[in-house]
Amino acid sequence: MDISRIRALRGPNLWSRHTSVEAIVACTEQERSLANLPEFENRLRALFPGMGPLRRQPDQASLAHVLETATLALQAQAGCPVSFSRSTETVERGTFQVVVEYSEEDVGRKALAAAEALIRAALGEADAPAFDADAVLAELRELDEDIRLGPSTGSIVNAGLARGIPYRRLTSGSLVQFGWGSKQRRIWAAEVDSTSAVSESIAQDKDLCKNLLRAAGVPVPLGRPVESPDDAWEAAQEIGLPVVCKPQDGNQGKGVTVNITTREQLDLAYKAAEVIGQPMVEKFLPGSDYRLLVVGDKLIAAARRDPPHVIGDGTHTVKQLVDQVNADPRRGDGHATSLTKIRFDDIAVERLSQQGLTPESVPEKGQRVILRNNANLSTGGTATDVTDDVHPDVAARAVAAARMIGLDICGVDVVCENVIRPMEEQCGGVVEVNAAPGLRMHLSPSFGKGRAVGEAIINHLYAPGDDGRIPVVAVTGTNGKTTTARLMAHLFAASGLRVGMTNTDGVHVNGRQIDSGDCSGPKSARNVLMNPEVDAAVFETARGGILREGLGFDRCQVAVVTNIGAGDHLGLNYITTVEDLAVLKRVIVMNVAETGYAVLNATDPHCVAMAAKCVGGVIYFAQDKHHPVLATHRAQGLRCVFVDEGQLVASEGTWRESVPLRDIPLTRNGAIGFQVENAMAAMAAAWGVGLSWDAIRSGLASFQADTSNAPGRFNLMDYKGATVIADYGHNPDAMRALVAAVQALPGNTRSVVISGAGDRRDEDIREQTQILGQAFDEVILYQDACQRGREDGEVIALLRQGLEGAARTRHVQEINGEFIAIDTALARLKAGDLCLVLVDQVEEALAHLSKRVAEGNAGGA
Repeated sequence: MDISRIRALRGPNLWSRHTSVEAIVACTEQERSLANLPEFENRLRALFPGMGPLRRQPDQASLAHVLETATLALQAQAGCPVSFSRSTETVERGTFQVVVEYSEEDVGRKALAAAEALIRAALGEADAPAFDADAVLAELRELDEDIRLGPSTGSIVNAGLARGIPYRRLTSGSLVQFGWGSKQRRIWAAEVDSTSAVSESIAQDKDLCKNLLRAAGVPVPLGRPVESPDDAWEAAQEIGLPVVCKPQDGNQGKGVTVNITTREQLDLAYKAAEVIGQPMVEKFLPGSDYRLLVVGDKLIAAARRDPPHVIGDGTHTVKQLVDQVNADPRRGDGHATSLTKIRFDDIAVERLSQQGLTPESVPEKGQRVILRNNANLSTGGTATDVTDDVHPDVAARAVAAARMIGLDICGVDVVCENVIRPMEEQCGGVVEVNAAPGLRMHLSPSFGKGRAVGEAIINHLYAPGDDGRIPVVAVTGTNGKTTTARLMAHLFAASGLRVGMTNTDGVHVNGRQIDSGDCSGPKSARNVLMNPEVDAAVFETARGGILREGLGFDRCQVAVVTNIGAGDHLGLNYITTVEDLAVLKRVIVMNVAETGYAVLNATDPHCVAMAAKCVGGVIYFAQDKHHPVLATHRAQGLRCVFVDEGQLVASEGTWRESVPLRDIPLTRNGAIGFQVENAMAAMAAAWGVGLSWDAIRSGLASFQADTSNAPGRFNLMDYKGATVIADYGHNPDAMRALVAAVQALPGNTRSVVISGAGDRRDEDIREQTQILGQAFDEVILYQDACQRGREDGEVIALLRQGLEGAARTRHVQEINGEFIAIDTALARLKAGDLCLVLVDQVEEALAHLSKRVAEGNAGGA
């Protein structure tokens, strides 16, 4: 078994909506059936008893299917929420595409590697290491706990997902973006982007914080920062024992010592605090430790925090009792679990000594043994939900504290006897506020019910009904997708929106190009959605990006499929037929929002077949209003776009809206058929996202198909009285459309300049010139800069073969170099002629062509 390629599909993809790891697995003839491998499955299950069923009979199951099943089972057994997997044999016998869902990419990749190791061990390969399933599962579980979102951040993300709000993890930590573009919000754990650095700094400075709270009428304990142990003792005498010593800018209870009654205790406490930061001494408030969570202007949750402790049973030592408590699966070493293990360190030993105990002491049955003075969960403490018990005055003081500091989300630490009475009545007070409070104690308290704090934070970030999404239009197809994407972006801009657009020419944001090259993949789409200057997005979505990584978004409002036709790039990455290509392209249709639309070409059967996979509505477009598919759709009162008496018409039931073709420069009064189709597709998409018809009309009227608006997309130029057309057409369907468009234009002698992309099939390269040979008098063949795996001259030879027996072509010339070929063609032109230049290096070739045309028209060389 050989694994030749592993990919992470980070968005909806050819196989499913799940994030998945995909591997290309080649099996030998013997490995194609477990029936050829006696005892293999028994050895496999002995090594990994939890693998589960193969879902196939042994004679139908290959090692690729075993790899699939084992990868999924290893993740599931490690506690990952995964359920999807699939293995599909390609056109190459014995070669499979294995796809397995993952919840964390690193865990998925590691599980795949472990599954391979399991198979090799079960096969008894000489160099295969021993396979220890328990150790592997422990490693996967540990990795998952290390990299997955912690409980606090995870609860907010889950609440966002429940409301349909998209999210993206921006780091390996807890920095998360919700929403897209200009509607995005960001959080860092329980801290939100509206929290100012000033407010956060105030919260960290406990002395400044107390002074501000006191000014707001919030009760706080007396105290001040201290410079030395002597100064600390002096402060303790001023305010009266018992006292608390803590770092002025600490967190998570680090360096905090409470209920100090002697100078010796204070000296030790000072040293502990000094390690963390500037020590301060304040009055010890008797009672329990409470955490009140404020979100916005409301108290959302409250919990009583108890210090880490054990209860004696008269049999076990303190150390053994701690070990028993720490064995609780809810307790972990960090913040990934709902509870933290109790630390048994020098502080715990010192606290035991204050109770007359040692780690080896055996407490009496029922005796409560305290292992720390503070009650932070990070030190192993427990929490009891008391939200329903909080007195309105206590809640009001907590909200006042948060407002005074300027925190949208605030953890207010209160010490008092209970929260059922105002703090002032029981000498209680606020001892600290937290700008990034942990949520674990409220989500999964040790006792009492959990609170929907994640939901409260999401509701604070987004108003009811707001899902944080901007309009997204995805465009795919064989031809016309770049022009359609550019025109759609122009229509958005005509509506006053700042547009982010990706296509094969680059990335554009608000009219400015920020990246160049082929940017039609998911990475570019994600970058646009991360840009806060984007109000709407248009993504040209190419086959390569979907195969490589899936979509860069979870769903779109409108999916446009311009056409499938005879296809393009067939034979690459196991997409060998037009049917395969259609299944791949329909991924965007399958991920349309329920309230969105798929815009489909009614004349293309492959596009029509996609309609059944769309959960939203369908808008069909076709030039022929009587086309059966479109006519049936119209008869059902559904949305259609078609041509009628020189107008582009949008209809739904008895409602109609129209735009004259003469007002759409792109179509040249409707003479250029494929541009009419592109205009219809963009018009339907704009209708689907709800743009006004005034904006649609003005946008269609102001879009020019020139080298700046649509480079390489039927750009017309005048050269000394001759017509020159530059286009990026590069497949047979494009050639047919170009020939039809060119035939509608005047031209005496017609010439074409063409090369071919080496990554097409031989028959596709030949067919291009077979089509052109019927319509052009002269053909200049050139070898482009990139042969894409072909030998020198191989592409030109195929193009020449396509011209054999051409009905019209009488002159064929071969040239090495695109720019030289352009110059040669221009030199042969006379007034009244027509030349079609099929550019390869779009940006560079257009710049060269435009320069030569300008020079020629000016009378230059």
